[in-house]
Amino acid sequence: MASALTIDPPLMATADVVVVGSGTAGSSAAIAAARAGATVVLVEKQGFLGGTSTAVLDTFYGFYTPGTRSLKIAGGIPDEVVAGLRELGPVVERPNTYGAGTGVTYNSEHLKLVWERLVTGAGVRVLLHAFLQDVTVRDGRVTEVLVATKAGLVRLAGRVFVDASGDADLVHHAGFGYELAGTTDPAQTLTTTFRMVNVDIAARKSISTAEMHALMGEAADSGEYDLPRREGSDHITPVEGMIATVMTRIPSVRERDGKVVNATDPELLAEAEMAGRRQAVEYARFLRDKVPGYEAASLVALSSQIGVRETRRVYGDHRLTREDVVAARRFDDEVGLCGAPIEDHHPGADTKWQYLPDGEVVGIPFRTLLVRDSANTLVAGRCFSATHDAHASVRSMAQTMSMGQAAGSAAALATSSGLDPREIDPSLLRERLRGLGAVLDVPA
Repeated sequence: MASALTIDPPLMATADVVVVGSGTAGSSAAIAAARAGATVVLVEKQGFLGGTSTAVLDTFYGFYTPGTRSLKIAGGIPDEVVAGLRELGPVVERPNTYGAGTGVTYNSEHLKLVWERLVTGAGVRVLLHAFLQDVTVRDGRVTEVLVATKAGLVRLAGRVFVDASGDADLVHHAGFGYELAGTTDPAQTLTTTFRMVNVDIAARKSISTAEMHALMGEAADSGEYDLPRREGSDHITPVEGMIATVMTRIPSVRERDGKVVNATDPELLAEAEMAGRRQAVEYARFLRDKVPGYEAASLVALSSQIGVRETRRVYGDHRLTREDVVAARRFDDEVGLCGAPIEDHHPGADTKWQYLPDGEVVGIPFRTLLVRDSANTLVAGRCFSATHDAHASVRSMAQTMSMGQAAGSAAALATSSGLDPREIDPSLLRERLRGLGAVLDVPA
């Protein structure tokens, strides 16, 4: 019997815009492009939309700035997502433990439906359980992507492509330039999140987060618990008696055969997934044994996949830097704003934080979404063009939604005008984004 790899895979679809990855960036890009009149195909490896927002986490950060005055700096499609969540159930706005700004905590199962409603309502063609395998490039232009599906390999052709895969899979397979996290700076660690039910919330609130961290340190020092991270967080959810956590810490980089590999390596990723689940059970045991309110609690859910913070960072027309972030630099072509601190989940027992000046924001330039080595490829989400430090600030989900909204709008503008994304007038793109409700100016 002939292998699927030896035959010519069929052309499944041709679209104006092909988006790879349906996380906060990819789904937002698909919605924006389709609403602007482009035909759109959205490719997703999971059986549901949302990426990290539905598979790993339950809180949007980046909607609001931290500091003495909370400013809302994300809007448009991000607002519609929150509104859709509120239609299905309660949404909790809560101060972040570490001062990263008010978090918007939601039911991640509800969010799966919200993304589906917005994406399909915009007329996007959705392909779930689909893995990108290869990319066809001619003179710097992507013409097709090869995708593995349940029925075998298929080809998807397009005019403009958006890499919102998180891991820059399209850019990688196309041979375009990127920096592999862990080769120049320590790559941020991996986290398996988990949720506990039957928690006595009032009892849990009887001790502070700092006191919980002290208990965590004591438990780890005793040798009775294997807790590599000493300052994880737990927070309330919209479900009564349910607490969600961000506690586990799994290394994301190793050296193999003289080369650095990270969570894009299949063996490392498989080992990390299993290690994350083992750690989650250990942290849950610590919580039940040592933290008030957890005495009768049960572990009820693990994240559908391990949380990956960074793997590949694309080389764009501009690279956002640490200096840009800490100086709260603004740009003529910015398509979004970020006030979140640099939040570096390094391999140690704690997390490193560096804040922007109080009440200020850094702009996200459109040029960071333009893939340097391609005429018709945009990038959005955590694989956008930034250094390790800048990435640790601007990867918050409100910002990735803003990037996706911009990338999708730019893709639609390009296809409707017969231009490449790089040829679009940034002022025209910014005008369109404002029309969608994007926040491009710091509120007074």
